[in-house]
Amino acid sequence: MTNPLLEPWTGDFALPPFAAIRDSDFAPAFDAALAEARANIAAIAANSETPGFANTIEALELAEEALNRVAGVFYNLAGADSTPEREALQRDLAPKMAAFSSEVTMNAALFARIEALWQGRDALGLSAEQARVLELYRRMFVRAGAALDGRARDRMAQIKERLAVLSTAFTQNLLADERDWWMPLTEDDLDGLPDFVVAAARSAAEERGRAGHVLTLSRSLVVPFLQFSPRRDLREKAYEAWLARGANGGETDNRALAAEILKLREERAHLLGYDSFAAYKLEPEMAKTPGAVRELLMRVWEPARAKAMADAEVLTAMMHEDGINGDLEPWDWRYYAEKRRLAEHDLDENELKPYFGLEAMTKAAFDCATRLFGLEFRPLDVSLYHPDAQAWEVTRDGRHIAVFIGDYFARSSKRSGAWCSALREQRKLGGDQRPIVVNVCNFAKPAKGEPALLSWDDARTLFHEFGHALHQMLSDVTYGFISGTSVARDFVELPSQLYEHWLEVPEVLDRHARHVKTDAPMPAALRDRLLAASTYDQGFATVEYVASALVDLAFHDGPAPADPMAVQADVLDDIGMPHAIRMRHATPHFAHVFSGDGYSSGYYSYMWSEVMDADAFEAFREMGDAFDAATAKRLERHILSAGGSAEADRLYTAFRGRMPGVEPLLKGRGLLEPTA
Repeated sequence: MTNPLLEPWTGDFALPPFAAIRDSDFAPAFDAALAEARANIAAIAANSETPGFANTIEALELAEEALNRVAGVFYNLAGADSTPEREALQRDLAPKMAAFSSEVTMNAALFARIEALWQGRDALGLSAEQARVLELYRRMFVRAGAALDGRARDRMAQIKERLAVLSTAFTQNLLADERDWWMPLTEDDLDGLPDFVVAAARSAAEERGRAGHVLTLSRSLVVPFLQFSPRRDLREKAYEAWLARGANGGETDNRALAAEILKLREERAHLLGYDSFAAYKLEPEMAKTPGAVRELLMRVWEPARAKAMADAEVLTAMMHEDGINGDLEPWDWRYYAEKRRLAEHDLDENELKPYFGLEAMTKAAFDCATRLFGLEFRPLDVSLYHPDAQAWEVTRDGRHIAVFIGDYFARSSKRSGAWCSALREQRKLGGDQRPIVVNVCNFAKPAKGEPALLSWDDARTLFHEFGHALHQMLSDVTYGFISGTSVARDFVELPSQLYEHWLEVPEVLDRHARHVKTDAPMPAALRDRLLAASTYDQGFATVEYVASALVDLAFHDGPAPADPMAVQADVLDDIGMPHAIRMRHATPHFAHVFSGDGYSSGYYSYMWSEVMDADAFEAFREMGDAFDAATAKRLERHILSAGGSAEADRLYTAFRGRMPGVEPLLKGRGLLEPTA
């Protein structure tokens, strides 16, 4: 019996043979791929030849080919289409993969070769890209503990293994809480809900094998329910269940896991000589220090809080007019904010949604990429991992650029949120390898035969994730280590957040925001009202985000808290969190921070990148054309194709000529006081 994960992939574009892969193939494939990778690493470390860039760094680049291929498929499936078998294997793999990582980065002989190259780098005749790759490899090894010895080295390996186990458990607990909670809705419970919410609730019931309608904790369903349901009791029940993810007691409770994760991160940082995990984590980022992060967040917090408090007074008065006394609560905010939006901006979600069909918005994202970067998209008829997923070949001037996969609908087997991943990265070493890029979202699935409709926020999410995909697809580097989104965490959101701006370009809306039934374009008056309301409720959105970022920073900037929930409460009290707004991600379901190290001490990075994206789109506005060819070419050359080939501030400055201030961000969010 052959294992399709280990055989050469000879189908169209060397896509994984999803139809032939079984869950039972993964464990033996990982065993074989890990054995091959270990043998390759051992050979590099034991090489008797003088260390050179080719026999050390380039050899390392290619040493884990099979492992990367198997892992790329598995972890995509684990997030997008989980099964009990995949969850069990993920738990088993977590310590094994962490142990392998430690073996590599703490291999003394291997590190000695890298250190020898680093010390003699001036005589190696390296290209700028090679010099950057060497620098990053050495940085990775040092930060992973390669320079440690004895007990400290052993302890570092133990910490990494335990953190891998804990983060996997955190993720799976959250998925379980989201998957297992649902609330049946009677016909009376549906009163006041728009047709698209009713249809989504019916689809959610069908997925669970039930008749009628159910509410789930999928963001694409629970948020519109909170916006439109006039039943305050049901809104409260749904909101509290949404907030309680990861904090329901029992086996899926994440609070103790969060505390242990924070303690281990602190110990890891101390082993490496840092005062705190935040100091360790932020050193290679653009922000560099916790102080710089806090300064940015507080610069935004004050005007955002003031705006939110003023909005809360208006919404409270509206609630009192409905005969409901007392304080505005978190389960009231979205309901009254939606009513206020209708009253002040004449925007009705029922009227808007038919103009934002998923198919049309996908074509809009593609069309902007065509006009900016000359990319073309051709649908592919290929076997993928789930019937909901679709694939396109991406070309430019007849040359194959990438395969793009879109997996857009929510399902109980998919973790919440939206993300971009790569089944295969771009690189030139060892042959011109083109990427396979996946966008995963959680949009409400329509009833059979009906078109999928997006909210304005959904459409922004689609453009956001496609911005990440462009960063992967347009990558043009030799080494996979710096390919695509392999950049500083507080820089990686720049391409994604920047791409959202094109959704707001009037000509894009005129061309693509067409009614799904009549194909009529969105009326200009409706379009103008939509754009005029672009900063509506930004006090709320900014407050819930910045509060989460400040709590994340507090967790990691200093001693690890024994009780993270107490620290969360203290931070929110200190900053004066408005009563009717909660953190966007409370600690027990803060997957960005606890499902891995990626955004730990780094949730601020969306805002750090927003400082740049607001300024970057101004470069197009200054030319008087959102599709100015010369500006788009600079954007591709210095940012989208460059990957991590230089420090992020150098890449941005090469594109824009300077670094921006915070004012464009505040202006873009409507948080600047108008000047006389």
